[in-house]
Amino acid sequence: MDLELTPADIEFRDEVRAFLADKLTPELSAAGRLATSVFIEPEYSLPWQRILHARGWVAPHWPKAYGGTGWDEMKRYIFASECARAGAPGLAPMGLGMVGPCIIGYGTPEQKAYYLPRILSGEDYWCQGYSEPGAGSDLASLQLRAESDGDDYILNGTKIWTTHAHHANKMFCLVRTDPAAKPQSGITFLLLDMDTPGIKVDPIITLAGEHELNQVFFDDVRVPKSGRLGKENDGWSVAKYLLEFERGSGSSAGLEALLKRYHAQVMSNGDAEPGLIRRLGDVAIRVEATKMTEQRVLADLSSGQPPGPAASMLKIQRTELMQAIDTLGIDALGSYAAPFQPDAWRPCSNGEVIGPKSLVTATARYLNNRAGSIYGGSNEVQRNIIAKMVLGL
Repeated sequence: MDLELTPADIEFRDEVRAFLADKLTPELSAAGRLATSVFIEPEYSLPWQRILHARGWVAPHWPKAYGGTGWDEMKRYIFASECARAGAPGLAPMGLGMVGPCIIGYGTPEQKAYYLPRILSGEDYWCQGYSEPGAGSDLASLQLRAESDGDDYILNGTKIWTTHAHHANKMFCLVRTDPAAKPQSGITFLLLDMDTPGIKVDPIITLAGEHELNQVFFDDVRVPKSGRLGKENDGWSVAKYLLEFERGSGSSAGLEALLKRYHAQVMSNGDAEPGLIRRLGDVAIRVEATKMTEQRVLADLSSGQPPGPAASMLKIQRTELMQAIDTLGIDALGSYAAPFQPDAWRPCSNGEVIGPKSLVTATARYLNNRAGSIYGGSNEVQRNIIAKMVLGL
């Protein structure tokens, strides 16, 4: 496998860097660097999405016929890596990264024509209705009922840990349409409007003190069957297809940039603890190993293969590496990790900061990212997938 960039790749990388230097404002760059989770507030992610959309770069992984760029796998990887290194705010992943590819793969012509342009422009902001109080990693046990009534389904039940539901105007949702069927066989995939009567969104405040998560309640919510994606009772197939994109997308460049900031903090102390320096080296090696894994997956994707079990492998590597880097950040800050300074998390904040300003979100990142090895399918489940699909166990 040749990891050297071709002259064309270098030219494209330089084009991306020039674009970022011209269009990425200090406020948007600060929003990316100060992010406390993978989800950026829409007041920052949507302006950046509009800038990318105007350039035609908002959905690099979509087919060109639906508004994608037509880039090959290497160009997409270069673009993601350069955006991460520049501190660009991440785009809301639920629309562009998850339900969009599913609509392309499973949607009717009418669904594609309606939803895809609105996802690209940011007109629709999506949330994911998967987990329930009794159905997390064991998602097939979900119980949100959808009873058929003419041209509609009537929904009753609840979803939980619903990220940015308080911002979203759309939800893609798994519902149970056949309670008598085997768990995976009685599930349907629905697209619905969040302003539909009977939907209630209650906030869940995270351990870091942020409102990112919610519980969503459905009380006789009427959803048109025209919002069904795929066949009735075959939503599990759509969900598995979506999770391959949720687990396999991304780049380790953002983790590499964060590690460099923590490394600078440790080395700024003339008598840095040797054990901490050694741990920095260990994590740096893991970052390089993850980058190599990403390159191997790129080679497979270039041949037209879906992410498959490699998506599970990268999901494990990235989330556990992210948590290791977050832990290093807390240790590097020492007593400066303790103050709770949410006002300083906002881009271009002029308030006084206790400790290094560039690392003011380290504790919030550490707390929020504990969920990284759970969301998108817990890492224990990912290891089971690898054991079954790769090792044949």
